[in-house]
Amino acid sequence: MTTVDDSDRSVMKSNIELIGRERVNDLETVLSFVGHYEAEGFHRVPDNCPAEFTWDYDKGAKPQLDKLYEKAKKAQWNGQTDLDWSIEVDQEKVVAENAIANAEQAQWEAADLSGTVLEKWGDKEWLQFGMENQNWMLSQFMHGEQGALLCTAKIVETVPWIDAKYYAATQVVDEARHVEVFSKYLDTKLSGHYPMNGHLGLLLDDIVSDSRWDMTYLGMQIMVEGLALAAFGFIHATTTEPLLKQLLRYVMADEARHVAFGVLSLQEYYKELNAAELRERQEFAFEAAIRMKDRLIMQEVWERLEVPRADVIRVLSQAPERDEFQILLFSKIVPNLRKLGLLDAADGWLREKFTEMGAIAFEHLTDSTEDEDAFADGSPADRQVA
Repeated sequence: MTTVDDSDRSVMKSNIELIGRERVNDLETVLSFVGHYEAEGFHRVPDNCPAEFTWDYDKGAKPQLDKLYEKAKKAQWNGQTDLDWSIEVDQEKVVAENAIANAEQAQWEAADLSGTVLEKWGDKEWLQFGMENQNWMLSQFMHGEQGALLCTAKIVETVPWIDAKYYAATQVVDEARHVEVFSKYLDTKLSGHYPMNGHLGLLLDDIVSDSRWDMTYLGMQIMVEGLALAAFGFIHATTTEPLLKQLLRYVMADEARHVAFGVLSLQEYYKELNAAELRERQEFAFEAAIRMKDRLIMQEVWERLEVPRADVIRVLSQAPERDEFQILLFSKIVPNLRKLGLLDAADGWLREKFTEMGAIAFEHLTDSTEDEDAFADGSPADRQVA
């Protein structure tokens, strides 16, 4: 491995260079960027990555990836027939029941709402907020899964190993299924779509447009999929709606393999990178983490409900439970970054960043290669996961 004096941390980019602002928790800047649908109905991102053929067809040269591929072939499920779409979903009832079942997670009861439009909200307005929250959340899952669909197709093109191409092809099928089921749930069970969150869109644009195959892995497989896996687990544990619970559990079984695929693919490769190259990956991981944290502010919901930005800032700054929830979603990411050696490269620069975020405590949790779903036999429907 080529050595560079990575104790010289002056080469690391500043917050302004990486995320466009000095303070990570600058709510005014975060809220100012809201996602909207493009008028033409689609979004194009330049992608100049080289497609790479390999003439080494020796299946099993990377045994762990080969094992994951064999498991993935047996783990497929059908989003149309393996989920019980006959279940009726009364969204208003679900929102109310979720609030009762998770009363300890109420974010606004202790907040001082005086002087804001929220002060005048009654049960009707808070119920609508809960429904919009659901619509927004499932919409972002759907958009993120389409991003994963594009990125995994790109990995098939660009990764140099046949075992990785084989596995990535199974993930393309997984991601198509995820887009399908989230879209169907939104269309048939909830009450509306939202455009892609602006911060999530920036991140996905960066991941898709980067020509280096390992950056696609890092951005999508480790960062986006890692946070999604934690988010799915949290919502699965807290929702009272049986169809969504089943849908999320099936998706989680796939996502465990996807994140493990990223860790297994990058772990060996990153050992060969020099310190300057590792620093660049650290910066990308930090930028991705902040973009994902920024999207959890739900700018699009507040705009749709016509809540002034100043009121949102005032209320969010009084909701420490929300920060705790946001940090909890990094529980799947930090152990994987540690396993890849990115926490401690550049004299621990990324470790300090996650310490400042309050997420470093997760580093010793099991990484995604140890998730029981990743190497499980059979589809989640066959295994009757719950």
